[in-house]
Amino acid sequence: MGAGSAGRGLPRGPRGNPCKAARGRGLRRARTMRDPGAAPDCCGGFGNLDLRQVARWEHKTRKLSRAFGSPRLACYTLGGAILLLNLLRSHCFTQAMLSQPQMESLGGPTGYRLGLALLGVGSVFVLSSFLALGFTGTFLGDYFGILMEARVTRFPFSVLDNPMYWGSTAVYLGWALMHASPTGLLLTLVVAAIYKLAILFEEPFTAEIYRQRGSQARKRS
Repeated sequence: MGAGSAGRGLPRGPRGNPCKAARGRGLRRARTMRDPGAAPDCCGGFGNLDLRQVARWEHKTRKLSRAFGSPRLACYTLGGAILLLNLLRSHCFTQAMLSQPQMESLGGPTGYRLGLALLGVGSVFVLSSFLALGFTGTFLGDYFGILMEARVTRFPFSVLDNPMYWGSTAVYLGWALMHASPTGLLLTLVVAAIYKLAILFEEPFTAEIYRQRGSQARKRS
């Protein structure tokens, strides 16, 4: 979930108004009558797997770096696209929750406080990960040949592997609990599953990039 939307709440519609309730039911019926194949487009881009394929293509061809004139500019452009998709994802996540019924058993002060705590902890992990890695370290800079000198081991990487992914998952989970939303919980599971899939694909590829750098350094020495 984008940091800009992590702490922002959206107003709920007033309850008890039969006209507005009827309009709400009509909107929900209209949503369910849409082509189900179009549904993922709203919250598509979970994990930005397609853009990772673009980054892999760049690693093999360097065509983006040549097109933008430098690897850093190409990486900044791709990173900006990822940020915009994250903002869209967060917006769609919230709209999906607000358009569906709440679950009373998730409501109440305890659920809200637990959700707020998860949102806070997740935001700390996401922001501290970004500060530790920097922009290019966060947004696939190693695919553009912008490699870090050494593995980052300070907080939050000292307490958790892939803290940005799991911090983001905690933000979504907290947001869902704050809204007592079963839809939000389901979407959080989808987010977690796709992050896990991204990790399975990303870590071996990144390790190979750094292995190649190490081999080249040994040959030069």
